[in-house]
Amino acid sequence: MESHEVLRKAFAKTSPKAVAADLGVSLSLVYKWAEKQSEDGSGSRNPLDRLMKIIELSEDPSIVEWLCHRCGGYFVRNPESFCEKGYEVLPATNEIVGQFSGLLQHISQAAIDHSISGEEAAEIRECWNKLKSYTEGFVRCCEEGDFEQMLEIPKPSEGPERYEKA
Repeated sequence: MESHEVLRKAFAKTSPKAVAADLGVSLSLVYKWAEKQSEDGSGSRNPLDRLMKIIELSEDPSIVEWLCHRCGGYFVRNPESFCEKGYEVLPATNEIVGQFSGLLQHISQAAIDHSISGEEAAEIRECWNKLKSYTEGFVRCCEEGDFEQMLEIPKPSEGPERYEKA
């Protein structure tokens, strides 16, 4: 989905007039943000496009992490797709089940004393994020119908680094 489409959808849930007033910009500018930019002058470089440019230039995921946190979520980078024909699904499925079992074991060990320390919570979070990233790689291969290169995606225990660019 393009940025202008995201904004158009969001503006359908609120009043563009209220958005313009709260941000101190013109109503016409808010409407232009929800239009595709073209050479004939329609549309306008919207806040999402500008923010994306800042993220690209800084190569700093903390902006996205902050936004996710403010919206009640948590950012986990999706792995790059390496899918090609010929991958065997069963080994990847077993890896996911095994790593999920390991995560549950980690949680159980941390909670054995009926509390989880901040350090234990951070370790659980890291394990969970690596598992989500690996599983996302598997799902992408399923969607693309191409699994051979799943063997190239590091297992959650080996991880990709959280901030490593995909």
